[in-house]
Parts: sequence; structure tokens; C-alpha cells
Amino acid sequence: MLTDKRLIHDILKKGANQAADELIRRYYDDLYFYLYRQVGNKNDALDLTQDAFIAALNGLSSYDVHKSSFRTWLFRIGTYKVIDARRKQKITWLELEDDEWVDEKDLDESLYQKELLTAVNHYVASFRPEIQEIFQLRVYGKLSFPEIASLLIQNEERIKAQYYRLIKKIREEFREYE
Repeated sequence: MLTDKRLIHDILKKGANQAADELIRRYYDDLYFYLYRQVGNKNDALDLTQDAFIAALNGLSSYDVHKSSFRTWLFRIGTYKVIDARRKQKITWLELEDDEWVDEKDLDESLYQKELLTAVNHYVASFRPEIQEIFQLRVYGKLSFPEIASLLIQNEERIKAQYYRLIKKIREEFREYE
């Protein structure tokens, strides 16, 4: 099996359609599921998945293998596609306050309930795009804090603080679901 790096090289140097097809097949389901969990709508998730792959393939020359894995880079593009789609809805962002961090374990278990997931996604969409991106990469992309910090070029402690403040806000907002 060819590595992502080799497939990308073949696409950039040779214009290899087979390499592009393989790269898409390799990550399509993961990206679709990631985006679907955020938007909760099959058609929107399909459109966003397609848009993300088009953007990734068009911008492949700007991908830096030393900064992140292709999967992480692709998920970031997908996250931006979701944020852009939500921006079109003209949302007013809420601000996070400095408070204690909370444990995410209990919240993670209840996030899999569809009704709660939809409500949480709408609530998270009311925060600034930077906060949404951290949440999406952590919860749906299952990236570690060091991976998110590297991807966003931010301090890991700052990422953790923002994430855990948001988790606390979510717990307060959805206390009746616990």
C-alpha cells in the first residue's frame, strides 16, 4: 500500500488520477462521518465532504507533510467548510469565560445520543469559529491536544483551556440530559 506522501507526490508531479482516487477512498468515510456528526444532515455532509476534497486536491501543493498528517490537514479543511457554512447563517458568537476545567468523559458518553448531539452542535455553533474548530477536531476528529495545538499553531495549554471551558458550558446548558 502506498503512503499518503507517495500518493501526494504522484498527484503533484504526475497528475495521477489513480493516486487521487486512492487518497479520496482512503479518507472519504472518515471525513464524511466527521462532517455528518457536525451538521446532522446527510446531504449537507455529502456536499461538505465533496467541497473539502476539492479544496484539498486544489490546494495540495500547499500541504506540508512536516506540519501534520494528510488526514489532520483534510479534517481541518472540512472544519473550515462547516464553519463557512455556518457563517452564512449569520450567527452571533458567545464568549467563553475563565472557569475551572471539567472532565470530558461523562459528556462524551451522552454525545452519542442523536437528539443531544444535534442540540449540542447548534449550541457549539453559537461560539466563535476558533472554539468550534477545537471542539470539532477533539470530539469528531478524535485528535489529541498536541495534534490540535500543532495543527492550529497554538499553545497546547490554551487549546485545553478553551476546550474544557466549552465542555463546562455544554454541561451547564444540557444538565437535564445527564
